[in-house]
Amino acid sequence: MKPNRTASANLRNRVLGLACTLTLGGALALAATASLAGLPDPSSLSYPVAAEQWPLTGGDQSGTWFSALTQINDTNAGQLGLAWAYDMGTDRGQEATPLVIDGVMYTSGVWGIVYALDATTGKLIWQFDPGIDPMSARNACCDTVNRGVAYRDGVVFVASEDGKLHALDAKTGAEKWTADTIINRKQVYASTGAVILTSDAVVIGNSGADLGDGSSRGYISAWDIKTGKFKWRFFTVPPAPDQPFEHPELAMAAKSWGPNRDGKYQNGGAVWDGLSYDPQTDQIVFGTANASPYLRVKTGAERHDDLFNASIIAVNAQNGRMNWYYQETPGDSWDYDAVQKFIFANLPVGGEKRRVVMQASKNGFYYTLDLKTGKLLAADAFTYVNWAKGVDLATGRPQFTEVADYSKRPKNVYPSWAGGHTWNPMSFSPKTGLVYIPTLDVPNVILNMAGNGGALKHVEGFFNADGLIPDDTYDPAGMKRLFGALPDKAELAKERPGTRMVREILKAWDPVKRQVVWSQVTSEGNRGYDGGVLSTAGNIVVQGRGDGTIWVYNATTGQPIKTIQTGSHIMAAPMTYKVGGVQYIAVQAGYGGSGISFPIPPSSAAYRNMNTNRILVFKLGGGAVTPPEPRVNPFDYPEPPKFTATAAQIAHGEEKFTEYCSRCHGFGPGVTPDLSRLPPEVHAMFADIVLKGALAPLGMAPLNDVVSKDDVEAIHAYLLDQEKQGYEAQHKKTAGN
Repeated sequence: MKPNRTASANLRNRVLGLACTLTLGGALALAATASLAGLPDPSSLSYPVAAEQWPLTGGDQSGTWFSALTQINDTNAGQLGLAWAYDMGTDRGQEATPLVIDGVMYTSGVWGIVYALDATTGKLIWQFDPGIDPMSARNACCDTVNRGVAYRDGVVFVASEDGKLHALDAKTGAEKWTADTIINRKQVYASTGAVILTSDAVVIGNSGADLGDGSSRGYISAWDIKTGKFKWRFFTVPPAPDQPFEHPELAMAAKSWGPNRDGKYQNGGAVWDGLSYDPQTDQIVFGTANASPYLRVKTGAERHDDLFNASIIAVNAQNGRMNWYYQETPGDSWDYDAVQKFIFANLPVGGEKRRVVMQASKNGFYYTLDLKTGKLLAADAFTYVNWAKGVDLATGRPQFTEVADYSKRPKNVYPSWAGGHTWNPMSFSPKTGLVYIPTLDVPNVILNMAGNGGALKHVEGFFNADGLIPDDTYDPAGMKRLFGALPDKAELAKERPGTRMVREILKAWDPVKRQVVWSQVTSEGNRGYDGGVLSTAGNIVVQGRGDGTIWVYNATTGQPIKTIQTGSHIMAAPMTYKVGGVQYIAVQAGYGGSGISFPIPPSSAAYRNMNTNRILVFKLGGGAVTPPEPRVNPFDYPEPPKFTATAAQIAHGEEKFTEYCSRCHGFGPGVTPDLSRLPPEVHAMFADIVLKGALAPLGMAPLNDVVSKDDVEAIHAYLLDQEKQGYEAQHKKTAGN
């Protein structure tokens, strides 16, 4: 008997929450960019800018992930080999891009642990552990990842997972000061993004908009770079209706939420990534996440824009007052948050060179705006999009299609809740004039679960939009009990015959001609969770993939030059630097983040995640990559203990597992344990783990506030049944051979 892979296997394909709020939005320049009189000349700021270094997360102040180094180039990149590797001692997701300054590599790992390494040998100089309580992992929607550190004048800055800022001595790792950025610890805040530095401040946002009824309120805050003293805070969404506005922009935002807004909700709008600082205009540009909750029947609200969710915002770096905003997805009902990283550039637009900010957004459109005023200059689909037929440049508003409305029946919406482009950095090469985008060509069948006839109506406390990705595990018949009637996969495939519905593609985009120049498919059938991108003046583009390979392409033509199999799943973006006359290319490897419950792609699933979490550094003439330690029978099922359970109890357990467990636990080798393959000793303590926190020190917080003893017994029965089916099928196959 084949194990049931219905909703439980496919819950990794959904985010939970719902509404149909197809409303209007737009852009508004609230004020001209503030005068820079009295501020330091940006060129005088003590950024290390030598081409041989990598001083900022994105390589430079414009966030291009581009390097002027040419020693490794399109004529010799085939000679790349391993220079050194550093084991990070963890089995969780790695999303940071390291910095290299004066021969030292600084980077962050899970929880916000910071490493300082010799950039030529990988020898550890020092390590800083912020001492996070593992219980706080429950506040992070998508693993305990961290996207990088910042450096200024001998000090390294990091935001740890619990929302604290740390200033560290770059020579010793000793803490100089710390600041708590969380305004309300009763809400589910966490910090996973890289901090940014202005002329005099450290700035960070927080995550927390993806957790349904328990979601937090978005904001960014600034702290004095020398002392850690609080400077200012900008909230992205209004407070409860009976509370005062913290700053005047919120009065306008509140009007866009409708008169029936329920004050018990925090409204979302988190700023969990994508913070950028432009010293030329002395402004911070950042994107905001989705509104929360989406389920409008809970709030009783009408269709509205929900400002400033799913928006790009620019604020004065000195006082946090808004200069302008542009809302990409008004009334977002598809999880199209706008926190993807930005690139600043000087480009010809309409015959005039302009300073612009560019973003390949989650909603599938590539946006170009005037950096000083926020005026929308271009908005073009860079991947397949069917929720809108385009963006009206005069109003800035998307032109919705009937596919966008899923309130009456499920719709297959492109892009999916995962986005056409997500946090993985894209790269802009001034040499080729192209932007290299790690693109997701992926839909989701999005539905109103409350009215679709399934056992699950809506699950608060996790995510916000009910969507099932029609990948190789999509099984409408098997999912019907939980989710109701869903469209057949063959019917869905008719929309774009000849291509797989689920693909990841590296695309070279011309932002002036507004078109794709070349593309390379990087994974098909199921998401590979491929990595971010680096480009260089050596005319190469470098990207890691979920299958453990690193690919080097000709930046002009897209032709592959070199492939290196590492055995380590790669999501982060590479970087490059030069020390002692030798150019290196480095990348952090490790699976996790938004894919925490997703099975690892087979080629990298063969290896243990613990020792695949590495920093890998390459040079011309380097050696082979030592493969990680193999997993032991990663797909085998142990013989389960004897158990008794009714069909109704198992069915109830599947529902509760889907609601409360599958956010972190999938079926197959992954970051977290596959609960359908548990050893006897774990089965024996299952209730203590879930209800009493027996494994809390390892990050498994107790769920006794959301599930009962009977629920836990049912969940356990369901998992035992899954293990029994898998073991019997495995035994039958072995006997047949």
